[in-house]
Amino acid sequence: IPAIDAGIQGAMLSGVCAGYPVVDVKVTLYDGSYHEVDSSEMAFKIAGSMAFKEAMRKAQPTLLEPIMKVCVIVPDEYMGDVIGDLNGRRGQIQGYEMRSGAQQIDAFVPLAEMFGYATDLRSRTQGRGQYTMEPSHYIELPKSLQEKLISKRAGRENA
Repeated sequence: IPAIDAGIQGAMLSGVCAGYPVVDVKVTLYDGSYHEVDSSEMAFKIAGSMAFKEAMRKAQPTLLEPIMKVCVIVPDEYMGDVIGDLNGRRGQIQGYEMRSGAQQIDAFVPLAEMFGYATDLRSRTQGRGQYTMEPSHYIELPKSLQEKLISKRAGRENA
């Protein structure tokens, strides 16, 4: 039923966790009824939206965060400082590789922690470090950060 689908799609776009869109969900309509007076396209759209939101509350949804695959190349003498910085950014070091007087550090780091990294890396390595990053996967955002983000977004919406 197109109107119910539109209601569900709208609810998915506006989300239930801090207003972020819902992804990777399958919805199946099992039953419904029609009444000549009360059944309208808008009524079905609202019903679809309400049913989706109720189902999401019961499902206990979670927020996901993008994880980047990061490759950092630094001179040997800056290795410890750069690894410490990546760990401080909630990064997970995957390995090291020697590269003619330099070290390559491979890590997975949340995208949210990578803002300002180019400047920080230049400062830590006196301009001699370089890095690349590319999207890798998504993981569940830690509960403490989810709660902080949700309350921050709720405060902004109430202002």
